[in-house]
Amino acid sequence: MHPTSVNGVDDMIRLGDLNEAGLLRNLLVRHKDGIIYVRSCGDTYTGSILVAVNPYQLLPLYTTEQVHLYTDRRLGELPPHVFAIADSCFFNMRRNKKDQCCVISGESGAGKTESTKLMLQFLAAVSGQHSWIEQQILEANPILEAFGNAKTIRNDNSSRFGKYIDINFTKGGAIEGAKIEHYLLEKSRVCRQAPEERNYHIFYCMLMGMPAEQKKILSLGNASEYNYLTMGNCTSCDGRDDIKEYAHFRSAMKILMFSENDSWEINKLLAAMLHLGNVHFEGQRFICLKDTIREERFICLNDSMIMFASIMLSCSVFHQAIYGRLFVWVVGKINKAVFKPPPEDTKYVRQSIGLLDIFGFENFNKNSFEQLCINFANEQLQQFFVKHVFKLEQDEYARENIVWKHIEYNDNQRTLDVLANKSLNILALIDEESNFPKGTDTTMINKMNQVHGKGDVYVPPKNNHDTQFGIQHFAGVVHYDSKGFLEKNRDALSTDLIQLVEKSSNKMLKQAFQNELSSNGEIKRAPTLSGQFRQSLDALMKTLTACQPYFIRCIKPNDFKKPMLFDRDLCMRQLRYSGMMETIRIRKAGYPIRYTFDEFLERYRVLLKSSLCDPKVVRRNVAVDIVVVVIVVDFHDTMLELERMKELNEKALLIQRVLRGYKYRRQFLRQRSSALVIQKNWRGYKGRKLYRLGFARLQAKVRARQLQHHYQQKRVAAVRLQAQTRGYLARKEWQRKRRAVILLQTNTRGMLARKQVKKMKRDMFLSAKERREEELAALERQRRLNQVLQQKKEKEASTQSESITAQEMVDDIFGFLPNMVGGQEGQAPAGFKDLEKQGERTRPEEVDLDDLPMVEDIPEEDYDDLDEYSFSKFASMYFQGAATPTHVRQRLRQPLLYHEDEGDVVASMTVWWIILRFMGDLPEPKLVQGQGARGLRGSNNSLDPDLALRQDRRLSHMVGLDQVRTTGVSPNEIYCQICKQLQENGNRSSFYRGWILLSICLGIFPPTERFIKFLQSFIRFGPMGYAPYCAKRLRRTVANGVRGEPPSWLELEATKSKKPIAVSVTLMDSRTISLPVDSSSTSKEICQLLSEKVSLKDTFGFSLYVAIYEKVWSLGSGREHVMDAISQCEQEVKRKGGQEQHAPWRLYYRKEIFTPWHDCKEDSVSTDLIYRQIIRGLRFGEYKCDKDDDIVQLSAKHFYVQYGSDCSLDNAKTVVQDCINSSLLEAKTQDKWLQMVSTAHAQGPYINSRQKAAGVKAEVVDYARQKWPLFFSRFFEAAKLSGPALPKNKFIVAINWTGITFLDEKERRLLQLSYPEVTGVNTMREGKKFGQSVSLLTLKGDFSLNAVMAGNIAELVHMFLGGLRERSQYAVALQEVNQDDPTFLSFKKGELIVLIKDDELTVGRGWIKGKNERTGKTGAVPTDAVLVLPTLTKPTNEVMSLLNLSPDQRKSIMAANQKETGTVERVAPVSLKEFSYEYFRQPIKDVNRQVISKNVAPERLWVKSREPIKQPLLKKLAGNSELILDLCVPILKYMGDYPTKQIQTPLELTDQIFGPATKDEALRDEIYCQIMKQMTSNNNRFSLEQGWQLLWLCCGLFPPSQSLLKHTQRFLESRRREPLAPDCLQRLQGSLRIEPRKLPPHQVEIDAIQQNSTQIFHKVHFPNDMEEVKSPARSFCFLKSLVCVTSFCLYVVQVLSLNDSDYFFDSLRQITDWSKKAKSVKEGGGPMNMSYLVFFMRKLWFNVSPGRDLEADLIFHYPQELPKYLRGYHRCTKEDMVNIGALLFRVKFNNDKSQFVLIPKMLKDLVPNDMLKAMSTTDWQKNIVAAYNKQASMTSEEASLAFLKVVCRWPTFGCAFFEVKQTSDPNFPDIVRIAISKQGVSIIHPKTKDVLATHPFNRIANWCSGSTYFHITVGNLVKGNKILCETSLVKTFITVLFVCLFVFIFYC
Repeated sequence: MHPTSVNGVDDMIRLGDLNEAGLLRNLLVRHKDGIIYVRSCGDTYTGSILVAVNPYQLLPLYTTEQVHLYTDRRLGELPPHVFAIADSCFFNMRRNKKDQCCVISGESGAGKTESTKLMLQFLAAVSGQHSWIEQQILEANPILEAFGNAKTIRNDNSSRFGKYIDINFTKGGAIEGAKIEHYLLEKSRVCRQAPEERNYHIFYCMLMGMPAEQKKILSLGNASEYNYLTMGNCTSCDGRDDIKEYAHFRSAMKILMFSENDSWEINKLLAAMLHLGNVHFEGQRFICLKDTIREERFICLNDSMIMFASIMLSCSVFHQAIYGRLFVWVVGKINKAVFKPPPEDTKYVRQSIGLLDIFGFENFNKNSFEQLCINFANEQLQQFFVKHVFKLEQDEYARENIVWKHIEYNDNQRTLDVLANKSLNILALIDEESNFPKGTDTTMINKMNQVHGKGDVYVPPKNNHDTQFGIQHFAGVVHYDSKGFLEKNRDALSTDLIQLVEKSSNKMLKQAFQNELSSNGEIKRAPTLSGQFRQSLDALMKTLTACQPYFIRCIKPNDFKKPMLFDRDLCMRQLRYSGMMETIRIRKAGYPIRYTFDEFLERYRVLLKSSLCDPKVVRRNVAVDIVVVVIVVDFHDTMLELERMKELNEKALLIQRVLRGYKYRRQFLRQRSSALVIQKNWRGYKGRKLYRLGFARLQAKVRARQLQHHYQQKRVAAVRLQAQTRGYLARKEWQRKRRAVILLQTNTRGMLARKQVKKMKRDMFLSAKERREEELAALERQRRLNQVLQQKKEKEASTQSESITAQEMVDDIFGFLPNMVGGQEGQAPAGFKDLEKQGERTRPEEVDLDDLPMVEDIPEEDYDDLDEYSFSKFASMYFQGAATPTHVRQRLRQPLLYHEDEGDVVASMTVWWIILRFMGDLPEPKLVQGQGARGLRGSNNSLDPDLALRQDRRLSHMVGLDQVRTTGVSPNEIYCQICKQLQENGNRSSFYRGWILLSICLGIFPPTERFIKFLQSFIRFGPMGYAPYCAKRLRRTVANGVRGEPPSWLELEATKSKKPIAVSVTLMDSRTISLPVDSSSTSKEICQLLSEKVSLKDTFGFSLYVAIYEKVWSLGSGREHVMDAISQCEQEVKRKGGQEQHAPWRLYYRKEIFTPWHDCKEDSVSTDLIYRQIIRGLRFGEYKCDKDDDIVQLSAKHFYVQYGSDCSLDNAKTVVQDCINSSLLEAKTQDKWLQMVSTAHAQGPYINSRQKAAGVKAEVVDYARQKWPLFFSRFFEAAKLSGPALPKNKFIVAINWTGITFLDEKERRLLQLSYPEVTGVNTMREGKKFGQSVSLLTLKGDFSLNAVMAGNIAELVHMFLGGLRERSQYAVALQEVNQDDPTFLSFKKGELIVLIKDDELTVGRGWIKGKNERTGKTGAVPTDAVLVLPTLTKPTNEVMSLLNLSPDQRKSIMAANQKETGTVERVAPVSLKEFSYEYFRQPIKDVNRQVISKNVAPERLWVKSREPIKQPLLKKLAGNSELILDLCVPILKYMGDYPTKQIQTPLELTDQIFGPATKDEALRDEIYCQIMKQMTSNNNRFSLEQGWQLLWLCCGLFPPSQSLLKHTQRFLESRRREPLAPDCLQRLQGSLRIEPRKLPPHQVEIDAIQQNSTQIFHKVHFPNDMEEVKSPARSFCFLKSLVCVTSFCLYVVQVLSLNDSDYFFDSLRQITDWSKKAKSVKEGGGPMNMSYLVFFMRKLWFNVSPGRDLEADLIFHYPQELPKYLRGYHRCTKEDMVNIGALLFRVKFNNDKSQFVLIPKMLKDLVPNDMLKAMSTTDWQKNIVAAYNKQASMTSEEASLAFLKVVCRWPTFGCAFFEVKQTSDPNFPDIVRIAISKQGVSIIHPKTKDVLATHPFNRIANWCSGSTYFHITVGNLVKGNKILCETSLVKTFITVLFVCLFVFIFYC
């Protein structure tokens, strides 16, 4: 015995004993060892043959590990296996691009069906898609086996039909469909079975597995009750569980889309057949009496007997026909589900693998027509095998002249000739006889005897009465009983039966007989059964011939179906007739591998040693006698393949080596050249340096000494000359001064001496009495002079008609002014009417404004110092010409003071004319007749007409200040003119008018320094009351600065009474405070007064606001004049045609800006005012929230602040009216808002915690501060003078607590700077007025801004930066410090230092304590080595990186960013003109258009057109005019270029535009071209903006083709100044890197781009009711600061999990579209807006340990586990439930024991729902309270953590639970609960919570899902458990299962 025969070999070619005994022993040895597979083909990839012995037991050969083991392996690397054949089929299909087939043959019971299923399982696993189509193909087997398989004496699961499964694959190797062809179902088995055989499985499974209710409806019983099921005396089958098989059958029906109605109709037909099989026919019986002998006989005629047999036969035929056509219908239904028709594209090539599982060779005791057909099919397959393995092989060798010894083999061609090929063959004779009406089985066999009786293939009957004949098959002689041959072959139904079917009401029956019923009564000869079968076999053989075949020869080891039993004779017979011996011989000696010469040379030319190897050149040079086909032995092929792989690896290494050498050599040469340049320059530098230090230094020394010597000589000479000259000049000057001093002394001494002499003489003669009398006389003379002057004045006054006092005159002048308090006239401005409360205004208070701190105060005048500054002295010094300082009545010829500008001269003369008219020194112009009496109060007083005429004029006209303000008249000129007219003015009226005018001017503008002393001196001598009044106004005006507007009506009223002006200021809490102001009052003074009134401590950021009509603007809290704003309001009223004195302006005190360190706890008054302001803003729409939930929460907090825990409906209505804007009330009803606010108020945490109202107010204020920073900003208009490029040079600077923002006129952000990015700020003069220019120094560049309020900008930014630095805890190192002493901190430059402020080190001493964030060490830091960052939070990485860069580096980075963002030079816009020349169609020639316009230019297809195009732009889409029109019109409608009557939403238009392109790639370039075409030469700005929106959406959906890509990029790059162009470029680059979108844009995307926002935000909810707004792309996971983020996922709407690889908005779109469609269909309406929520939750619970990540526990773990516990998913004890109930109560109410009374009402929130009745409510409350008391001193967070720690001990902790409906296991309830955890997949009873089964992940062999079903295969692929469940959460379930499996495999 050869050694190879001892233990056996894998490949029988390697057997040493190559004979039948050796083959048989090899199979026997391996069969005993449980090895059932043997190769007989060698290690080849063509014509591989596998021998499989049926073990009749389940072996561990078909696990998932085996599938992975045999995947992507060469045939022969591993032991033989059916998986190896399947993998070889798959590999060769993809490698050779040729269809494959596997012919599985063998006797009945050899295991063909199981091998087919294993091949299918492997191919599905290799496909790797886990798709539903794969499972549908696999699940077709249970259905086909149920209808087509039955128990026979040789096989418990014998296939009684043949099938060919053609599996289709995509280019990527994924299964995309299949088609099943069936052959010759054995229909006779329905009515007759041989002994120990059963009918088809479906009958027994239905009777055993169908529910009792359904069986009762169908009147079904047990199998033993039906004739059709008991003919073989066998109703059961060992090893088959009919109940379980029926469950699998039902599951497969659902997977293959059989409806419940289909299943029920099938059951009805099967039940009807069983009932009809029990129908019996009986003859009539007669009894006759003769000769008193009773004789019983049947009287039946021959015709009656014939009719009885005919009826019985017709019933059987009808039943068989029903079953046969039902089987055909089932197969068609399966094909409809699994077959995908190929696309119409002719270029599409579908690859496939065919599996042939056909009935095996049969030889029973009684063989009929079916066995003949079956064996004929096996003969055909044997011939296919023989032809492929023997004939073609040896013919090829002979053709190639290979020395070859012919191998004899068993050729069955002669048998096939007798059966079907030659004329008058057996099948033809059977068909011929079947076509004769009088043909019988006897005539048929007689003809066969005559034709074939003398041959050796046909075995004739033994005698004429014998009905059996024999055929010599390749497997031996088989004898057939010809009885019933013709009837079976005819396979026809009578017309009566067809009519009976047509009249039937059973729809299923009519569908099964559809072909017969569709003939419309036409009588056609039906083809015979053998003819149909032969056609099917011919088609099958053609299919197999076109494929590369593989063969699996199944061997049956024994006829008893027993394991480990090997029948040598049976096996030898099967080996012998299968030709296995000859196959092995020819495989061993032959050459199974064949290549054409070109293929061989192309594949193995790498093995040639020649360096020149061009297949084309070598092929032409080949000799003529060389063979075209290269034939290789299999061993050599393997060797060649190994050598080829070896050579390829070596060549790849060589290529890599050369390329890397080239790369590094080039890099080295570049570095060497660079080094040489550096060396050259360095050496030159060193040489020059040495030269300078050597020769140059010596030269310099010599020259220096020479120069020094010459210098010393010249210096000595110069000093000597200077000394002589200076001495001479000094002596001469001294002599001159000496003479002058002597002269001055002489004259002075003489004068003093003379005065002294005169005084001595006078004193000598006058006594003291005389001196007194002289003084009295002087006083008397002065008194008399005054009396004379007084009498003169009284005389002049007496000439007037009526004498009036000074006060009366003033009252008369301003009598037209109303008595009013400022800020209370008319109606309140829009949005502030709610603050008006009549009758509650405070009384004006007298407040001395001088007591207020001024910006620049001056002391009161020192009257002793003003004596020298008289007005007359100023006039004599500065007045021009002969101008006097006294009153005159005529006009001046020139101004009083000198003016260089001619315009100032004219203006000064105009002012003089106005002053004269005002004072009455110049008469008013005469009025037109009829106008003089209008409006006059009386004719007696001459002043009244003048005053009345001025009432209708501008106020500033009356006082003459319009020209003063609009022209450049000097203030000194005006004051000099007024003072001149007051000096020695005898007219009392004019005198008082002048002082009134002077007092008004003193409140508007101050004089210059040159005149101010003279004016103060003049004011001292004013009339009573006016002197101190005017002096005070002058002091105030000097302190607060010049005004910018003319005086208002209120100021005239104040001038009348000489008292402060009363104005009302309204606070946001509806309080109105009246304050005294004057003309010079500033907003800072008003804000200080108000803060003192209301006891406001935190005054910063509160500002004064002015409102009139719909305008509101801020005066700030600085140097802005309040009366200027009031004057502007009066002017606004005047412009609108109203009266100035009734201007409805108001003053309000509001919060304008927050500090970055604002703390609401510092000042409760400030917090309350801000809170009231926010509530008002919500009501009137000033502050808007993105979400209704935010408004509801703010309203609920206001509810609590106003009413506490009182939840009455009236209070709720008040709150809704206070907080909800009218537009929101219109969108939702008030009742809806009431419900939402009341619910939020009741659920608010502040109610249970009894939080103070002040705390809630602070929360609202902090929310507003964080939410609306721009609404709490100070805005300044500015223009950029220099600095980094911005889209616009004029913008608005917004400063708030977050930073500095540059905004355009549409409030779009141009630049945003945080305070750490601002390094400094200062103001600059630069030739302008001080403060007009501000320099802003930032890390992103230095900006120089021109602003009116530049000083305020600098002051505010400087204050914020200083305050932040004082409070900051972060600094950046400016230099590197390395200290060995641990007292000092070591750090590197640019590192972040965390400052620690304590008393140990102080900044004043130059040291501060800090912590290095990188090293974590602490120590002393020198203050000069760090830069304190102005921030309260940790600086971002961007800021740190900018700080670490040098200014030049920052400048280069900013320049690069500017280039990316579009701040580059303007270039000409690019169009698609160049692209159109090559890819666009030719323009359409419109004949009518050419006739009308002869010289019209040809159509430019790349330019905008207002008419829809009729044909596509691209050539490749020519002919799709309707489709292109459907694309063009929506584009025009969206851009506004096409009028439409029916309004379509933007979403509908974008769906029409982009929907077809997401499905058809060919349309994408067309959409790009049409959009860019409409944007070219488009002058309509609106249309262009809409076009940019479309292009922005398009760039994010899919990219253009490569030919259009560069033109699209150039189109965008040439329009970089457009706001959306950079974003389009960025989105285009992103779409090139990733796969295109699958659906059109979502509504959120369209809303965002229509708001010109390229950042798309979407709200994401957390399980603990938190919300965040994020900007998604693909489906992404984001968290706050969790330890592990790998186990989280996004969920949408109905808790549908989103895959990480899916686009976020595609997923949302798919869900919303499905929801809309479902709801619209359900309600029968149109499209609807569906709301949804996006949640972020934990998906995987692997390695979750409560307490490790507290934030994750509180945000995710607790909120997600709590609902599972309350729904009763866990099994727990009562003690645990009581303990957990106490913990949950503590979580809700913390330590508030007063809420114990609520436990009965909220018990469902504390105890699982299914355990509520385990105890009474009282017992639950008692136990929970007791457990709560034991948990003292525990916070709510600790209680949440304690809950998790209790639950985590349970085995179901962290499980993902799914309530599903299962149909796979009848032992389980219909509704089960599936739990997925780290242990695997568990099936739990929903009521008892018992774990019915647990399947670890390593036992899950396969899984897939459909729309509402998911399927899991557990264990072995052959007999594994199948789980089919139905649920709406299929996607979530499969996602969780897949991720768990992946994590399990990863950890394993």
